[in-house]
Amino acid sequence: MRLHLGACLQPEPHLLGQKYDTLLQDIRTPPPLSTGGNTTPYAKPSHFRAGSMAAVETRVCETDGCSSEAKLQCPTCIKLGIQGSYFCSQECFKGSWATHKLLHKKAKDEKAKREVCSWTVEGDVNTDPWAGYRYTGKLRPHYPLMPTRPVPSYIQRPDYADHPLGMSESEQALKGTSQIKLLSAEDIEGMRLVCRLAREVVDIAAGMIKAGVTTEEIDHAVHLACIARNCYPSPLNYYNFPKSCCTSVNEVICHGIPDRRPLQEGDIVNVDITLYRNGYHGDLNETFFVGDVDEGTRKLVQTTYECLMQAIDAVKPGVRYRELGNIIQKHAQANGFSVVRSYCGHGIHKLFHTAPNVPHYAKNKAVSVMKSGHVSTIEPMICEGGWQDETWPDGWTAVTRDGKRSAQFEHTLLVTDTGCEILTRRLDSSRPHFMSQF
Repeated sequence: MRLHLGACLQPEPHLLGQKYDTLLQDIRTPPPLSTGGNTTPYAKPSHFRAGSMAAVETRVCETDGCSSEAKLQCPTCIKLGIQGSYFCSQECFKGSWATHKLLHKKAKDEKAKREVCSWTVEGDVNTDPWAGYRYTGKLRPHYPLMPTRPVPSYIQRPDYADHPLGMSESEQALKGTSQIKLLSAEDIEGMRLVCRLAREVVDIAAGMIKAGVTTEEIDHAVHLACIARNCYPSPLNYYNFPKSCCTSVNEVICHGIPDRRPLQEGDIVNVDITLYRNGYHGDLNETFFVGDVDEGTRKLVQTTYECLMQAIDAVKPGVRYRELGNIIQKHAQANGFSVVRSYCGHGIHKLFHTAPNVPHYAKNKAVSVMKSGHVSTIEPMICEGGWQDETWPDGWTAVTRDGKRSAQFEHTLLVTDTGCEILTRRLDSSRPHFMSQF
């Protein structure tokens, strides 16, 4: 799973890529009357809500470690009806932005869920939950989603599993660093185990792919398979992702949320699975055919797999991570396809997403050099049409802007002294499942 996130997102979910772009509202003084576009030094007029200083009780800044009197309030929180959100200064607000903005996303998600429930009748499926949204392709979500599945208490959990915003504090602590962890022998054995188990779960999902099966049913099977292996399904509650795997159909590039839509003859579907066991994450995905598909789709999926394997063949100590994008884009373009730029591969071990970034497009600016002991994913997303993407209102589902199909394959790799070890390889065959569908 790569979240903008890196698929391949820069290795964080795309919501962390948002820029600090909100100005606080002064809670002490009502806004001035409009004078034809004049603004105050600290906010646009539209960010204000009239109030009275007498009506405001003394508050303390909500930034960790700050005890100053709060004089300002987040305008987006006011709009969304979020209680609190008081800060002493723009600087404190900016310093808290990485975590504070998650409150906005959670509030918007909850509002969307309430709207879905307001018109959904028991047993009915709504395929247009976001009124007025212009879809780029033919695929539609099938709401409401089934409730989030529980994980038994005896299963070891990553730090974000029970966080109300799904935030990984361990990842946040290393955000922005380009330093890549060199895994110890113990780390490597931990990664080998969890990656082997993740491969087993992908193989289970592969056996379910056929017309009429819903991605919700696939997610259910994946969830149970994770629990049976004493593993936590890493996507679950990661920045509030609601399911145990990602299922991306047709024009969905990545991070598709499993729902009640039955797979249809001629579809393609990518199943992206990550497991967490003994403190380590193992991550891989494959794209599958649903019944018979057209020749153009076969070529897209075949080319995507070849892009991954050609990049893997280049992995060894001393190679710059940026070179992988040159290899991938050259092969994709030679076959008439494009490479998604918004998501990238990522480091993975005790953290779900960490350094290095592994962009899949040419002339990227990745700075790191491979060394023995590095572990990361390569997960190119290749498109029939243009590489540009947009995200559905659910905040996760990334789709091609032109509505054309996209495919993806992913492996977790260990750099060795002489090359690399594919930790998520198939145990019974070197061939991906789709080749058996030809």
